[in-house]
Amino acid sequence: MSSPLAIAAVSAVLRNLLDNGIVEAVALGTTVTVTALAPDLIKLDAPQDPPQLNLFMYQATQNAAWRNRDLPARAPGGERIASPALALDLHYFVTSYGRSDFQAEILLGYAMQLLHERPMLDRAAIRRALNPGTLDLALLPPEYQLLAASDLADQIEAIRITPAALSTEEWSKVWSAIQSRYRPTAAYQVSVVLIDVRRPTRSPLPVLSRGPVDAATGRERGVVVTPDLLPPLPTLYSAAPALRQTAARLGETVTVSGLRLAGAGATALLMHARLATPIEIAVTPDAAGTGFTLALPNALADQAAFVPGLWQLSLRITPPGEAVPRLSNGVALALAADPVLVDDVVLGLPAAAAVRGGAVPIDGMPPPQVTVTLRCRPQVRVGQAASLALDGFNAEARPRALASDALVFVFPNSLAAGPRWVRLRVDGVDSPLVKRSALTGASPEFDLSQRLVVPA
Repeated sequence: MSSPLAIAAVSAVLRNLLDNGIVEAVALGTTVTVTALAPDLIKLDAPQDPPQLNLFMYQATQNAAWRNRDLPARAPGGERIASPALALDLHYFVTSYGRSDFQAEILLGYAMQLLHERPMLDRAAIRRALNPGTLDLALLPPEYQLLAASDLADQIEAIRITPAALSTEEWSKVWSAIQSRYRPTAAYQVSVVLIDVRRPTRSPLPVLSRGPVDAATGRERGVVVTPDLLPPLPTLYSAAPALRQTAARLGETVTVSGLRLAGAGATALLMHARLATPIEIAVTPDAAGTGFTLALPNALADQAAFVPGLWQLSLRITPPGEAVPRLSNGVALALAADPVLVDDVVLGLPAAAAVRGGAVPIDGMPPPQVTVTLRCRPQVRVGQAASLALDGFNAEARPRALASDALVFVFPNSLAAGPRWVRLRVDGVDSPLVKRSALTGASPEFDLSQRLVVPA
Protein backbone atom coordinates (compact mmCIF):
# COMPACT_ATOMS: atom_id res chain seq x y z
CA MET A 1 0.00 0.00 0.00
CA SER A 2 1.00 3.60 -0.52
CA SER A 3 1.33 6.38 2.00
CA PRO A 4 -0.67 9.64 1.96
CA LEU A 5 2.13 11.05 -0.27
CA ALA A 6 0.86 8.86 -3.13
CA ILE A 7 -1.39 11.58 -4.59
CA ALA A 8 1.50 13.99 -4.99
CA ALA A 9 3.71 11.11 -6.16
CA VAL A 10 1.36 10.32 -9.06
CA SER A 11 1.46 13.96 -10.16
CA ALA A 12 5.26 13.94 -9.95
CA VAL A 13 5.54 10.77 -12.05
CA LEU A 14 3.16 12.11 -14.72
CA ARG A 15 5.00 15.42 -14.83
CA ASN A 16 8.32 13.58 -15.22
CA LEU A 17 6.86 11.45 -18.03
CA LEU A 18 5.60 14.51 -19.91
CA ASP A 19 8.79 16.48 -19.30
CA ASN A 20 11.09 13.77 -20.66
CA GLY A 21 8.85 13.04 -23.65
CA ILE A 22 8.43 16.69 -24.63
CA VAL A 23 12.17 17.36 -24.44
CA GLU A 24 12.90 14.38 -26.69
CA ALA A 25 10.12 14.87 -29.24
CA VAL A 26 9.20 18.53 -29.59
CA ALA A 27 11.33 20.88 -31.70
CA LEU A 28 9.81 24.35 -31.45
CA GLY A 29 13.08 26.28 -31.54
CA THR A 30 12.64 27.22 -27.89
CA THR A 31 12.51 25.56 -24.50
CA VAL A 32 9.25 24.07 -23.23
CA THR A 33 8.32 24.26 -19.57
CA VAL A 34 6.34 21.42 -17.98
CA THR A 35 4.67 22.31 -14.67
CA ALA A 36 2.11 20.91 -12.21
CA LEU A 37 0.42 24.09 -11.01
CA ALA A 38 -3.10 25.41 -10.69
CA PRO A 39 -4.11 27.10 -13.99
CA ASP A 40 -4.77 30.45 -12.31
CA LEU A 41 -1.08 30.61 -11.27
CA ILE A 42 0.23 30.39 -14.84
CA LYS A 43 1.01 33.75 -16.47
CA LEU A 44 2.42 34.23 -19.97
CA ASP A 45 2.80 37.98 -19.87
CA ALA A 46 6.21 38.62 -21.42
CA PRO A 47 6.89 37.95 -25.14
CA GLN A 48 9.97 35.94 -24.21
CA ASP A 49 8.02 33.50 -21.99
CA PRO A 50 8.42 29.96 -23.39
CA PRO A 51 5.46 27.75 -24.26
CA GLN A 52 4.25 25.70 -21.35
CA LEU A 53 2.54 22.37 -20.70
CA ASN A 54 0.71 22.13 -17.37
CA LEU A 55 -0.59 19.13 -15.44
CA PHE A 56 -3.35 19.91 -12.92
CA MET A 57 -5.20 17.48 -10.62
CA TYR A 58 -8.65 19.02 -10.30
CA GLN A 59 -10.47 16.23 -8.45
CA ALA A 60 -9.96 13.10 -6.33
CA THR A 61 -12.81 10.60 -5.97
CA GLN A 62 -13.14 7.25 -4.24
CA ASN A 63 -12.82 4.20 -6.43
CA ALA A 64 -16.18 2.41 -6.41
CA ALA A 65 -14.83 -1.12 -6.93
CA TRP A 66 -12.26 -1.00 -4.14
CA ARG A 67 -14.61 0.89 -1.84
CA ASN A 68 -17.10 -2.01 -1.91
CA ARG A 69 -14.45 -4.71 -1.71
CA ASP A 70 -13.47 -4.36 1.96
CA LEU A 71 -15.98 -2.77 4.29
CA PRO A 72 -14.84 -1.54 7.71
CA ALA A 73 -15.33 -4.25 10.32
CA ARG A 74 -15.54 -3.80 14.07
CA ALA A 75 -15.72 -6.20 16.99
CA PRO A 76 -18.79 -6.26 19.27
CA GLY A 77 -16.92 -3.96 21.65
CA GLY A 78 -16.37 -1.37 18.93
CA GLU A 79 -12.69 -2.09 18.27
CA ARG A 80 -11.58 -1.93 14.64
CA ILE A 81 -10.58 -5.37 13.34
CA ALA A 82 -9.97 -4.39 9.71
CA SER A 83 -8.65 -1.27 7.99
CA PRO A 84 -9.51 -1.19 4.29
CA ALA A 85 -7.33 0.93 2.07
CA LEU A 86 -8.39 4.37 0.89
CA ALA A 87 -8.80 3.80 -2.86
CA LEU A 88 -8.79 6.95 -5.01
CA ASP A 89 -9.27 7.91 -8.66
CA LEU A 90 -7.35 11.06 -9.59
CA HIS A 91 -8.67 13.36 -12.32
CA TYR A 92 -6.23 15.52 -14.29
CA PHE A 93 -6.18 18.28 -16.85
CA VAL A 94 -3.30 18.50 -19.32
CA THR A 95 -3.30 22.07 -20.63
CA SER A 96 -0.96 23.67 -23.20
CA TYR A 97 0.00 27.36 -23.36
CA GLY A 98 1.72 29.19 -26.20
CA ARG A 99 2.18 32.76 -27.45
CA SER A 100 2.66 31.89 -31.12
CA ASP A 101 0.38 30.28 -33.63
CA PHE A 102 -0.05 26.51 -33.21
CA GLN A 103 2.34 26.21 -30.26
CA ALA A 104 -0.42 25.15 -27.84
CA GLU A 105 -1.87 22.62 -30.31
CA ILE A 106 1.56 21.08 -30.98
CA LEU A 107 2.31 20.68 -27.30
CA LEU A 108 -1.10 19.16 -26.55
CA GLY A 109 -0.77 16.71 -29.45
CA TYR A 110 2.59 15.43 -28.25
CA ALA A 111 1.34 15.19 -24.64
CA MET A 112 -1.72 13.16 -25.65
CA GLN A 113 0.47 10.86 -27.76
CA LEU A 114 2.79 10.25 -24.81
CA LEU A 115 -0.08 9.37 -22.47
CA HIS A 116 -1.66 7.17 -25.15
CA GLU A 117 1.55 5.19 -25.55
CA ARG A 118 1.96 4.83 -21.78
CA PRO A 119 -1.49 3.79 -20.52
CA MET A 120 0.07 2.30 -17.39
CA LEU A 121 2.70 3.51 -14.98
CA ASP A 122 4.99 0.54 -14.38
CA ARG A 123 6.94 0.15 -11.16
CA ALA A 124 10.32 0.87 -12.76
CA ALA A 125 9.14 4.19 -14.20
CA ILE A 126 7.71 5.20 -10.82
CA ARG A 127 10.97 4.39 -9.04
CA ARG A 128 13.06 6.29 -11.61
CA ALA A 129 10.85 9.36 -11.33
CA LEU A 130 10.74 9.46 -7.54
CA ASN A 131 14.33 8.34 -6.85
CA PRO A 132 16.47 9.69 -9.69
CA GLY A 133 19.49 7.40 -9.53
CA THR A 134 22.80 8.88 -8.51
CA LEU A 135 21.38 12.35 -7.99
CA ASP A 136 21.71 13.48 -4.39
CA LEU A 137 18.17 13.88 -2.99
CA ALA A 138 19.42 16.60 -0.68
CA LEU A 139 19.84 18.84 -3.73
CA LEU A 140 16.14 18.59 -4.57
CA PRO A 141 13.41 20.74 -2.99
CA PRO A 142 11.89 19.37 0.26
CA GLU A 143 8.69 18.34 -1.55
CA TYR A 144 10.62 16.03 -3.91
CA GLN A 145 12.55 14.51 -1.02
CA LEU A 146 9.25 13.56 0.67
CA LEU A 147 7.88 11.83 -2.43
CA ALA A 148 10.66 9.25 -2.38
CA ALA A 149 8.96 7.72 0.70
CA SER A 150 5.49 7.45 -0.85
CA ASP A 151 5.81 3.66 -1.58
CA LEU A 152 3.77 4.24 -4.73
CA ALA A 153 5.72 1.62 -6.70
CA ASP A 154 4.99 -1.04 -4.08
CA GLN A 155 1.19 -0.93 -4.09
CA ILE A 156 -0.58 -4.08 -5.24
CA GLU A 157 -2.71 -2.45 -7.95
CA ALA A 158 -1.23 -1.05 -11.15
CA ILE A 159 -1.85 2.62 -11.98
CA ARG A 160 -3.71 3.13 -15.26
CA ILE A 161 -4.15 6.30 -17.31
CA THR A 162 -7.49 6.59 -19.09
CA PRO A 163 -8.78 9.50 -21.23
CA ALA A 164 -11.91 11.08 -19.76
CA ALA A 165 -14.79 12.58 -21.71
CA LEU A 166 -16.29 15.73 -20.19
CA SER A 167 -19.37 17.47 -21.51
CA THR A 168 -19.38 21.15 -22.46
CA GLU A 169 -21.27 21.96 -19.28
CA GLU A 170 -18.68 20.16 -17.14
CA TRP A 171 -15.81 21.96 -18.86
CA SER A 172 -17.55 25.28 -18.29
CA LYS A 173 -18.16 24.59 -14.60
CA VAL A 174 -14.57 23.50 -13.94
CA TRP A 175 -12.92 26.44 -15.67
CA SER A 176 -15.38 28.87 -14.06
CA ALA A 177 -14.44 27.47 -10.65
CA ILE A 178 -10.73 27.80 -11.47
CA GLN A 179 -11.32 31.42 -12.49
CA SER A 180 -8.87 31.19 -15.34
CA ARG A 181 -9.08 31.61 -19.13
CA TYR A 182 -9.71 28.40 -21.02
CA ARG A 183 -6.79 26.88 -22.94
CA PRO A 184 -6.53 23.70 -25.08
CA THR A 185 -7.00 20.89 -22.56
CA ALA A 186 -7.32 17.11 -22.39
CA ALA A 187 -8.80 15.29 -19.39
CA TYR A 188 -7.54 12.02 -17.90
CA GLN A 189 -8.41 9.70 -15.06
CA VAL A 190 -5.61 7.94 -13.18
CA SER A 191 -6.60 4.96 -11.05
CA VAL A 192 -6.27 3.39 -8.68
CA VAL A 193 -4.19 4.89 -5.86
CA LEU A 194 -4.30 2.80 -2.68
CA ILE A 195 -3.45 4.65 0.52
CA ASP A 196 -2.83 2.40 3.48
CA VAL A 197 -4.76 3.03 6.71
CA ARG A 198 -2.27 2.58 9.52
CA ARG A 199 -4.62 2.63 12.51
CA PRO A 200 -4.10 -0.37 14.85
CA THR A 201 -6.48 -3.28 14.47
CA ARG A 202 -7.30 -6.50 16.29
CA SER A 203 -6.85 -9.88 14.64
CA PRO A 204 -8.92 -12.80 15.98
CA LEU A 205 -7.20 -16.01 16.97
CA PRO A 206 -7.61 -19.09 14.74
CA VAL A 207 -10.66 -21.29 15.36
CA LEU A 208 -9.59 -24.52 17.05
CA SER A 209 -12.94 -26.30 17.02
CA ARG A 210 -16.47 -25.81 15.80
CA GLY A 211 -18.53 -26.60 18.86
CA PRO A 212 -17.67 -28.63 21.96
CA VAL A 213 -15.00 -31.33 21.76
CA ASP A 214 -15.83 -34.83 22.95
CA ALA A 215 -13.43 -35.71 25.77
CA ALA A 216 -13.29 -39.43 24.83
CA THR A 217 -12.80 -39.20 21.06
CA GLY A 218 -11.26 -35.72 20.85
CA ARG A 219 -13.55 -34.89 17.94
CA GLU A 220 -15.46 -31.63 17.63
CA ARG A 221 -19.22 -31.60 17.47
CA GLY A 222 -19.27 -29.49 14.32
CA VAL A 223 -21.96 -27.13 13.08
CA VAL A 224 -25.51 -27.81 14.31
CA VAL A 225 -28.17 -27.24 11.66
CA THR A 226 -31.81 -26.54 12.50
CA PRO A 227 -34.05 -27.56 9.59
CA ASP A 228 -36.43 -24.61 9.80
CA LEU A 229 -36.54 -20.83 9.40
CA LEU A 230 -36.84 -20.12 13.14
CA PRO A 231 -34.05 -18.64 15.25
CA PRO A 232 -31.53 -21.34 16.23
CA LEU A 233 -30.82 -19.86 19.69
CA PRO A 234 -33.02 -19.15 22.72
CA THR A 235 -35.20 -16.21 21.71
CA LEU A 236 -37.71 -14.11 23.65
CA TYR A 237 -40.65 -12.53 21.86
CA SER A 238 -42.54 -10.55 24.51
CA ALA A 239 -43.12 -10.01 28.23
CA ALA A 240 -46.80 -9.39 29.00
CA PRO A 241 -47.96 -8.09 32.41
CA ALA A 242 -50.94 -9.73 34.08
CA LEU A 243 -54.48 -8.97 32.83
CA ARG A 244 -53.20 -7.19 29.71
CA GLN A 245 -51.97 -4.23 31.73
CA THR A 246 -49.51 -1.77 30.18
CA ALA A 247 -47.04 -2.20 33.06
CA ALA A 248 -46.29 -4.80 35.72
CA ARG A 249 -46.16 -4.28 39.51
CA LEU A 250 -44.17 -6.00 42.20
CA GLY A 251 -45.99 -9.10 43.42
CA GLU A 252 -47.57 -9.76 40.01
CA THR A 253 -46.80 -12.40 37.39
CA VAL A 254 -45.39 -11.65 33.93
CA THR A 255 -45.99 -14.06 31.05
CA VAL A 256 -42.97 -14.39 28.75
CA SER A 257 -43.21 -16.01 25.32
CA GLY A 258 -40.38 -17.16 23.14
CA LEU A 259 -38.73 -20.03 21.30
CA ARG A 260 -36.18 -22.75 22.17
CA LEU A 261 -36.38 -21.95 25.87
CA ALA A 262 -36.06 -25.57 27.06
CA GLY A 263 -32.99 -26.53 29.06
CA ALA A 264 -31.41 -26.52 32.48
CA GLY A 265 -30.67 -23.72 34.91
CA ALA A 266 -33.20 -21.28 33.44
CA THR A 267 -32.67 -17.86 35.02
CA ALA A 268 -34.41 -14.61 34.13
CA LEU A 269 -32.09 -11.59 34.10
CA LEU A 270 -33.65 -8.19 34.77
CA MET A 271 -31.39 -5.27 33.80
CA HIS A 272 -31.97 -1.56 34.40
CA ALA A 273 -29.86 1.42 33.41
CA ARG A 274 -29.59 2.56 37.06
CA LEU A 275 -28.34 -0.81 38.34
CA ALA A 276 -24.77 -2.06 37.93
CA THR A 277 -25.71 -5.76 38.02
CA PRO A 278 -28.86 -7.55 36.85
CA ILE A 279 -31.43 -9.08 39.18
CA GLU A 280 -31.62 -12.85 38.73
CA ILE A 281 -34.82 -14.85 39.25
CA ALA A 282 -35.07 -18.61 38.67
CA VAL A 283 -37.86 -19.63 36.28
CA THR A 284 -39.24 -22.86 34.81
CA PRO A 285 -39.98 -22.88 31.05
CA ASP A 286 -42.86 -24.99 29.81
CA ALA A 287 -42.34 -28.42 28.26
CA ALA A 288 -42.49 -27.05 24.71
CA GLY A 289 -39.86 -24.42 25.45
CA THR A 290 -42.09 -21.60 24.21
CA GLY A 291 -42.51 -19.55 27.37
CA PHE A 292 -42.45 -19.21 31.13
CA THR A 293 -44.02 -17.16 33.90
CA LEU A 294 -41.98 -14.69 35.93
CA ALA A 295 -43.20 -13.94 39.46
CA LEU A 296 -41.98 -10.51 40.54
CA PRO A 297 -41.10 -10.50 44.27
CA ASN A 298 -42.69 -8.05 46.69
CA ALA A 299 -40.74 -8.35 49.94
CA LEU A 300 -39.42 -5.41 51.93
CA ALA A 301 -35.93 -5.73 50.44
CA ASP A 302 -37.38 -5.71 46.93
CA GLN A 303 -38.71 -2.16 47.41
CA ALA A 304 -35.13 -0.87 47.39
CA ALA A 305 -33.69 -3.46 44.98
CA PHE A 306 -36.07 -2.78 42.10
CA VAL A 307 -36.41 0.49 40.18
CA PRO A 308 -39.62 1.72 38.51
CA GLY A 309 -39.31 2.33 34.78
CA LEU A 310 -38.24 0.32 31.74
CA TRP A 311 -36.29 -2.91 32.21
CA GLN A 312 -34.64 -5.35 29.84
CA LEU A 313 -35.59 -8.99 30.39
CA SER A 314 -33.46 -11.84 29.04
CA LEU A 315 -33.06 -15.55 29.80
CA ARG A 316 -29.90 -17.50 30.61
CA ILE A 317 -30.29 -21.22 29.98
CA THR A 318 -28.21 -24.27 29.11
CA PRO A 319 -29.83 -25.94 26.06
CA PRO A 320 -30.10 -29.76 25.92
CA GLY A 321 -26.85 -31.40 24.87
CA GLU A 322 -24.71 -28.34 25.65
CA ALA A 323 -22.46 -27.58 28.59
CA VAL A 324 -22.19 -23.79 28.27
CA PRO A 325 -25.18 -21.56 29.14
CA ARG A 326 -26.58 -19.27 26.46
CA LEU A 327 -28.10 -15.82 26.84
CA SER A 328 -31.20 -14.91 24.88
CA ASN A 329 -32.06 -11.57 23.40
CA GLY A 330 -33.64 -8.90 25.58
CA VAL A 331 -37.26 -7.71 25.58
CA ALA A 332 -38.74 -4.65 27.26
CA LEU A 333 -40.63 -4.87 30.53
CA ALA A 334 -42.33 -1.82 32.07
CA LEU A 335 -42.38 -1.82 35.86
CA ALA A 336 -44.82 0.68 37.38
CA ALA A 337 -44.40 2.52 40.66
CA ASP A 338 -47.49 1.40 42.59
CA PRO A 339 -48.67 4.25 44.88
CA VAL A 340 -49.50 3.21 48.45
CA LEU A 341 -53.04 4.57 48.97
CA VAL A 342 -53.93 2.29 51.91
CA ASP A 343 -51.65 1.53 54.89
CA ASP A 344 -49.39 -1.40 54.02
CA VAL A 345 -48.90 -3.18 57.35
CA VAL A 346 -46.64 -5.87 55.87
CA LEU A 347 -44.12 -3.47 54.39
CA GLY A 348 -44.69 -0.73 56.94
CA LEU A 349 -45.63 1.90 54.35
CA PRO A 350 -48.17 4.59 55.39
CA ALA A 351 -50.99 5.58 53.08
CA ALA A 352 -50.80 8.71 50.93
CA ALA A 353 -52.07 11.93 52.48
CA ALA A 354 -53.39 15.16 50.95
CA VAL A 355 -53.35 18.41 52.94
CA ARG A 356 -54.81 21.78 51.96
CA GLY A 357 -53.22 24.90 53.40
CA GLY A 358 -49.79 26.44 53.79
CA ALA A 359 -48.70 30.04 54.14
CA VAL A 360 -45.50 30.00 52.09
CA PRO A 361 -45.46 30.02 48.25
CA ILE A 362 -44.19 26.71 46.82
CA ASP A 363 -43.00 26.24 43.24
CA GLY A 364 -44.30 29.70 42.35
CA MET A 365 -47.87 28.97 43.44
CA PRO A 366 -49.48 31.39 45.94
CA PRO A 367 -50.73 29.92 49.22
CA PRO A 368 -52.75 28.01 50.08
CA GLN A 369 -51.94 24.85 48.11
CA VAL A 370 -52.78 21.16 48.15
CA THR A 371 -49.77 19.08 49.16
CA VAL A 372 -49.79 15.33 48.50
CA THR A 373 -47.29 13.05 50.25
CA LEU A 374 -47.09 9.43 49.15
CA ARG A 375 -44.84 6.42 48.96
CA CYS A 376 -44.76 3.76 46.28
CA ARG A 377 -43.63 0.21 45.55
CA PRO A 378 -40.78 0.06 44.54
CA GLN A 379 -38.94 3.19 45.67
CA VAL A 380 -38.34 5.98 43.19
CA ARG A 381 -34.61 6.63 42.92
CA VAL A 382 -33.15 10.10 43.35
CA GLY A 383 -32.91 11.67 39.90
CA GLN A 384 -35.82 9.80 38.35
CA ALA A 385 -38.54 11.93 36.77
CA ALA A 386 -41.75 11.47 38.78
CA SER A 387 -45.12 13.19 38.36
CA LEU A 388 -48.54 12.69 39.89
CA ALA A 389 -51.86 13.16 38.10
CA LEU A 390 -55.05 13.69 40.10
CA ASP A 391 -57.75 13.51 37.45
CA GLY A 392 -56.57 16.18 34.99
CA PHE A 393 -54.23 18.03 37.39
CA ASN A 394 -50.49 17.25 37.18
CA ALA A 395 -47.60 18.07 39.49
CA GLU A 396 -43.90 17.21 39.47
CA ALA A 397 -42.26 15.62 42.49
CA ARG A 398 -40.22 17.99 44.63
CA PRO A 399 -36.48 17.28 45.02
CA ARG A 400 -35.50 14.64 47.58
CA ALA A 401 -32.26 13.72 49.32
CA LEU A 402 -32.80 9.95 49.68
CA ALA A 403 -34.68 7.29 47.75
CA SER A 404 -36.40 6.24 50.98
CA ASP A 405 -37.91 9.72 51.39
CA ALA A 406 -41.58 10.15 50.52
CA LEU A 407 -42.63 11.79 47.27
CA VAL A 408 -44.12 15.28 47.72
CA PHE A 409 -46.35 16.93 45.10
CA VAL A 410 -47.80 20.46 45.33
CA PHE A 411 -51.05 21.26 43.48
CA PRO A 412 -52.82 24.64 43.15
CA ASN A 413 -55.66 25.47 45.52
CA SER A 414 -58.08 25.25 42.59
CA LEU A 415 -57.98 21.46 42.95
CA ALA A 416 -61.50 20.74 44.22
CA ALA A 417 -62.19 18.53 47.21
CA GLY A 418 -63.33 14.96 46.76
CA PRO A 419 -61.96 11.62 45.50
CA ARG A 420 -59.52 11.91 42.62
CA TRP A 421 -58.15 9.22 40.27
CA VAL A 422 -54.43 8.68 40.89
CA ARG A 423 -51.80 8.08 38.22
CA LEU A 424 -48.12 8.05 39.24
CA ARG A 425 -45.70 8.34 36.34
CA VAL A 426 -41.99 7.50 36.78
CA ASP A 427 -39.60 7.70 33.81
CA GLY A 428 -42.54 7.55 31.41
CA VAL A 429 -44.24 4.49 32.97
CA ASP A 430 -47.71 5.09 34.49
CA SER A 431 -49.19 3.18 37.41
CA PRO A 432 -52.17 1.09 36.25
CA LEU A 433 -55.47 2.94 36.72
CA VAL A 434 -57.75 0.86 34.49
CA LYS A 435 -58.90 -2.61 35.52
CA ARG A 436 -58.75 -5.04 32.62
CA SER A 437 -60.14 -8.52 32.33
CA ALA A 438 -58.36 -11.58 31.07
CA LEU A 439 -61.32 -12.12 28.74
CA THR A 440 -60.84 -10.57 25.31
CA GLY A 441 -63.49 -7.99 24.56
CA ALA A 442 -64.45 -7.32 28.18
CA SER A 443 -65.06 -3.64 28.93
CA PRO A 444 -62.34 -1.93 30.99
CA GLU A 445 -63.18 0.15 34.05
CA PHE A 446 -61.39 2.40 36.50
CA ASP A 447 -59.83 0.70 39.51
CA LEU A 448 -61.70 2.03 42.56
CA SER A 449 -58.63 1.41 44.73
CA GLN A 450 -56.65 4.01 42.79
CA ARG A 451 -58.33 7.07 44.34
CA LEU A 452 -57.15 9.73 46.75
CA VAL A 453 -59.49 11.98 48.71
CA VAL A 454 -58.57 15.70 48.52
CA PRO A 455 -59.75 17.61 51.63
CA ALA A 456 -61.83 20.77 51.46
